[in-house]
Amino acid sequence: MVETVSSYEESQGWLEGRVTQILSRALGSNNLRACIACRQPRMRSEYGRLEHRSGTVGVAELRDLDSRLRGSAPPAKAGLWLSEHARGVSLRIVSLESGRVLFAENVDATRTERSQTATRIETIRELDRRNRGEGITHAFVDIALYPGQHISGDWVEQWGESNRQLSGLSVSLFDPVLGIGAAHYWVMPFANSLVGAKLLMSFPTATAEFATSIAEDDDDSPELIDPLLNLVAVFRMPIARSNYSITVTASTNGRVAVGLSTLNTSLIPVLP
Repeated sequence: MVETVSSYEESQGWLEGRVTQILSRALGSNNLRACIACRQPRMRSEYGRLEHRSGTVGVAELRDLDSRLRGSAPPAKAGLWLSEHARGVSLRIVSLESGRVLFAENVDATRTERSQTATRIETIRELDRRNRGEGITHAFVDIALYPGQHISGDWVEQWGESNRQLSGLSVSLFDPVLGIGAAHYWVMPFANSLVGAKLLMSFPTATAEFATSIAEDDDDSPELIDPLLNLVAVFRMPIARSNYSITVTASTNGRVAVGLSTLNTSLIPVLP
């Protein structure tokens, strides 16, 4: 059952025919029934009761109209309401058997309303998740190359009140060389930027110190690239709504670096 409502005089002569044409191509002409009675004033009389209705019909009334007017045809399974508005059309499909809404959407020519709605829904879901305190895993890759160098990757879990803390594992390729340790960040109100630090142990330094400690002749200390423990302060500010951020790092090695970070970006498309 299809009801088409035109809101403007300019479209009254062609909107219903155009909608029927499009739906016929999509669903088949034998599967459609135009509800002409839906747009007419409807009067119903019972013993001691006279009821007059006008305007858009509801599910129960549409089901009743279909049973009285369809003749020998099988009952309609769903009702489709399409109405015109200033920016496009609104579409609603409802099951006549259960009354469940199968589809509902406002459609405009540029599809901007749909994208804005999706953005709002995603924002609401994110705020709701934070309020429930549910964790979520993030993966960051820091590539800062000027004037110093710092290259590392973090795998952190978001937690705490309003999920504004992130803690997890950090692995560095440079500053320190082949380091592994822990990272902790706080989500700041300004642009959802991150401020935190990493405590990294240099694997080559640990290996050299261990080898020296078990050697018989340990008079000569090995030449080390990095100290055993390295603290790296990190600031990340996301770039608009992209998966990249501007990153500034400063380590106890005396290196300060500026670069970019990838935020939850898969380097291999087939991997999540």
